[in-house]
Amino acid sequence: MMNNPFLNSLSYLPIITDAKSRSITAENPTGEKGGGGKESSHLGPSRKGRPCITLKEGETATLAEINGSGILQHFWITVTDTTSAGFYVLRDLVLRMYWDGEAEPSVEVPLGDFFCSGFATTHVVNSLPIVCNPTRGLNCYFPMPFRKKALITIENQHPGDIEGFFYQFNYSLYDSIPNEAAYFHAQWRREPITSLTQDYVILDNVKGKGQYIGTYMALSTLQRYWWGEGEMKFYMDGDEEYPTICGTGLEDYFGGAWGFITKDGDKAVENTYSTPFLGYPFYSNAEDKYSDQFMGDCPPMRSLYRWHIMDPIRFDRDLKVTVQQIGVCNRGLFERQDDVASVAYWYQTEPHVAFKPLMAREQRWPR
Repeated sequence: MMNNPFLNSLSYLPIITDAKSRSITAENPTGEKGGGGKESSHLGPSRKGRPCITLKEGETATLAEINGSGILQHFWITVTDTTSAGFYVLRDLVLRMYWDGEAEPSVEVPLGDFFCSGFATTHVVNSLPIVCNPTRGLNCYFPMPFRKKALITIENQHPGDIEGFFYQFNYSLYDSIPNEAAYFHAQWRREPITSLTQDYVILDNVKGKGQYIGTYMALSTLQRYWWGEGEMKFYMDGDEEYPTICGTGLEDYFGGAWGFITKDGDKAVENTYSTPFLGYPFYSNAEDKYSDQFMGDCPPMRSLYRWHIMDPIRFDRDLKVTVQQIGVCNRGLFERQDDVASVAYWYQTEPHVAFKPLMAREQRWPR
């Protein structure tokens, strides 16, 4: 028997292992063997009696609590994005994950942003580890190992109850996890107005050994002209004034070129795309959550992602990730200020440095 728990690629599908497959849903909240689909409905016993839960205002619900050694391999979530109490459900819900009994979360991200869907709205994302399908079918395939326990919660900071929260967590239990396996982390940040001449910080104060594996950015541009000349910088293992890795511009980092622009006659067209490892899946300058008393205009919104799956950024002792706020126009390069939110995704050894407190609900709402 082959027992390496990370041999999950297509070529290894025929290989039998000793792993035990389990799944947690609202009907089987403990993942108990033989415990699925027991709830009753008006159709009778075991007929879709509890497919979802209600998230009470101000409360934190446990979505999964798993004891033992294992790997979370896939999870799916869906929920409304609007209630009578407000438009911003996907930024009002906070997803947290804790590994092996830690007191501070290793993941703390508004639900929509975790799935590359900032601005409290969703759009199609067709990448390898994160997939968003119509309508708000949120999927994650990042492997998340744990040795003693996994705890996953969702906090409802929305000003009202949220009915119809659906979820499924698929995982495998193993006798042990290899010593070299690190823990999954993700952190959300935002600067509603970035500081002039100061690089926006995507991630800092990471201490330990690991690898950086992804960036999501939700950008609202607040100034005219091209916004994406800023360079991504990775400071690692004692770098101070200058980083070891520095890119050539934002559209370059996210796998595009020349501002994502093609020409349609005399008009420049900004093109969106979604691929396995990188994408620019969403652009809009029209608010889609307004009442009929208001116009729908808003600052241009852009979603971008980059997965370092084939090219992880490895570090031995520490890591800091930043991006410059630089644009260009007919005058040349210029320093600019925009509204930037981001999610950093990485693996590292524990313990990790506790995150800064998450912004209050209303401070997270899109501009």
